[in-house]
Parts: sequence; C-alpha cells; structure tokens
Amino acid sequence: MVKLLFLAGSTREASLNKKLAVVAAKKAKDLGVDAMFVDLKEFEMPIYNGDLEDRQGLPEGAKKLKKLFVEADGFFIASPEYNSSFSALLKNALDWISRSEDKDEQPLSAYKGKVAALAAVSPGGYGGMRGLVPLRMMLGNIGVTVIPSQMAVPSGFDAFDDKGGLIKEGQQKMLLNLLQEFVSTTKALAR
Repeated sequence: MVKLLFLAGSTREASLNKKLAVVAAKKAKDLGVDAMFVDLKEFEMPIYNGDLEDRQGLPEGAKKLKKLFVEADGFFIASPEYNSSFSALLKNALDWISRSEDKDEQPLSAYKGKVAALAAVSPGGYGGMRGLVPLRMMLGNIGVTVIPSQMAVPSGFDAFDDKGGLIKEGQQKMLLNLLQEFVSTTKALAR
C-alpha cells in the first residue's frame, strides 16, 4: 500500500493550509492509501546552522520527521505564501531533514524517489500560487518528482465550512483530481 504524508507549512492553530492538508489526508484515505497528517509544530527544530549540526547532529525533531519522510512514498504540502515564497518554517524543516546522519546514509534519503503534490490557501486572490513556484523548484532540485498539477485556493477565510471541509464543489473536485494524480503517480513510481 502506498504511504503518503500530508503537512502544512504553518504551525498556526487556525492555519488555512493546515485545514487543507487535513482535508486532503482524509480524502486520500478514501482512495485506499495509507495517509497520515503531520503537524510541524510537533517537530521542534532550531534554525538550521551547520556549526550546530557539526556539534550536536540532527535535532530530535528533525530525526523524527525525517524518519516519517524516509518511510513514506510521497508527501503533500499545503504551503502558505510569504512574500511570494514559502514559509521559513517549511524551508527550515525541509533543510534539516535533507541532512545525512552518518557516512553510510544515501544523501537526501528523505527525498530521493519520492513524489510530491503541492497546494496553497490564501486569503488573497491568487490563493498562494506564487509561493508554490519556489517550493516546486527546490523540491525538483533535490530529486523529488513534483506532479504537474497543483491547487491554489483564493479567499481562504471563506473556503471552509465549520467542519473544515471545502465549501465550493469546484474546489472539492480540484482537490480530488490532484489527489488522484498524486496517488497514481506515486503508485507508478513506488519502489
């Protein structure tokens, strides 16, 4: 069975992107995959610093998150847009788990052979789309297969119902199509 992680590039309790990642994980389970939502607030990590890494190795939060990434076949990221890019929190987490823990470990083991799907929610009119461009580029540069489709949800404060589901039928269909492409691509490329 394909194993997929779902996460948001935000730790805020009321994060719109966290809501989307949770909805996506639930819908992925309906497609018959092992889907797990991961909240980055449960994996504390200092700002990446090579000297700190040399002295202490990977922080415990990075080790735990990296283990989940290594064991997964792919990951879905719902990323907030911060000044036309993705969040420092997400960048920091992705940087820490890119590091090797010992000489025998394959470089970028958390990413090699993995598939990613990207989405964003924003209160603005672009739905966070501009932040997905550098995220897609970064992931592609470290060996992740990022599926071509992506999702941007504008007017995010009005996008979810009181149970956390997407209100608009068109966005529900878009998410389902994204997840179907994500799952089928991951199955096709699974080791």
